[in-house]
Amino acid sequence: MKRAPRVVLLVLLGLMIASTVSSGQEARRRWEMMRRIRLDKFDLVLPEAMRENRIDMWIVAMKQNHPDPLWEDLGGGFIDATGYFVFTDRGGDRVERAVFGIDGHALEGAGGYDLVNPQTDLKTFVRERDPKRIGVNMSDEIGAADGLTHTHFQILVKTLGEPYGGRLVSAEKLASDFRSRRVAAEIVAFGEAAGHARELAERALSNEVITPGRTTLEDVAWWLQDRLLERGLGASFGMPSVYVSGPQGIIATSDGTIIQRGMLLHIDWGVCLMNFCTDMKRTAFVLEAGATQAPEGIRRAWDRALAAREIIRRAIRPGVRAIDMLDEMNRKVAAAGFAVMKEFNKPSATSATELYIGCHSVGNTGHGSGPSMVTWNPLQSTYVIRPGNLFAVEFFAWTPAAEWGGGKVRIPLEDDAVVTERGVEWLAPVNERILLIK
Repeated sequence: MKRAPRVVLLVLLGLMIASTVSSGQEARRRWEMMRRIRLDKFDLVLPEAMRENRIDMWIVAMKQNHPDPLWEDLGGGFIDATGYFVFTDRGGDRVERAVFGIDGHALEGAGGYDLVNPQTDLKTFVRERDPKRIGVNMSDEIGAADGLTHTHFQILVKTLGEPYGGRLVSAEKLASDFRSRRVAAEIVAFGEAAGHARELAERALSNEVITPGRTTLEDVAWWLQDRLLERGLGASFGMPSVYVSGPQGIIATSDGTIIQRGMLLHIDWGVCLMNFCTDMKRTAFVLEAGATQAPEGIRRAWDRALAAREIIRRAIRPGVRAIDMLDEMNRKVAAAGFAVMKEFNKPSATSATELYIGCHSVGNTGHGSGPSMVTWNPLQSTYVIRPGNLFAVEFFAWTPAAEWGGGKVRIPLEDDAVVTERGVEWLAPVNERILLIK
């Protein structure tokens, strides 16, 4: 048996070592990035958020095997029977930070907390600080601000005793502000996640993955899931939505439907990385044999959607309530000749391109907890847009096409962006073209 050259063996050994080291370095890199974000949020965002919302003390309570939605934001760790992150505004330029009943090397080694499992009990700790308003995570509408269970609320009231048990108030706006007001490192981390989402979606809608007449919608969705596993990433919404649309709307999603020539395909999904989750879409057309471009009607529908996106992009700015911003966007697209759709996915017989705008908060989850320019987040739509807020700039455009017998081509556009003092700034290359599958 012929032996492999020594140089080949050394190269293979080097690759194995590099792979092992790289894996360890990647885990540490992600932890260090999340640590940097947390420290900056505690220093720069938390004091202003607590004071604006008139919260003297914020208690984030949780139980073992039932963490609060903000558990990872606040440092994670192993929760004993019960655990508490406690933040107290004692004046000055920072907020005191304490942890009860939660430990672990990753939490303690990250720093950021003044007290980790102090000897004093929670009741004594609170009484010594005498807060007038104690925020806890309970909310009618915002899931990320609703981590406190009914039973734990009762436990907390009993533990604190009077008068402090009677001073508990909802911290929903505080939780929303803390999450949605971004520091620079968050923009960097989210942009990295957005880059993965864009690259993989565009590869999925290509001949690398799709063979017309053989590949199913489900095959494409599972291909995406495998790529996430390879890269140590999560999915924002579980199984990616890989769907085909036609004159009657969406025909099938992530099922056994075989992809055929002449189909208009879409992907709606998000990638999770370092406690951030994106939300974006891509569109592709499966070419007929010998064709080099999509039919004229579909190209026109695409161009109309791009024109609408430019109006929407230019309209969004900070300092405005989200619901007022949505109203303004609808007025501007209407003035440009578009029709504003009254009910989602219900196009009318008008020959105009109809639009439905839903620019929602994004960030730590695919649908975030900050201000949202949508009608389906009533509370969040009342929040004021601020510089640093992350949004999925999302809308749908329906344009009639002769090739579909006058039926309307549904073009969904969605890409992630940050709002700055200058307006909307994209976090990854946006959807500029219809992808073509041969």
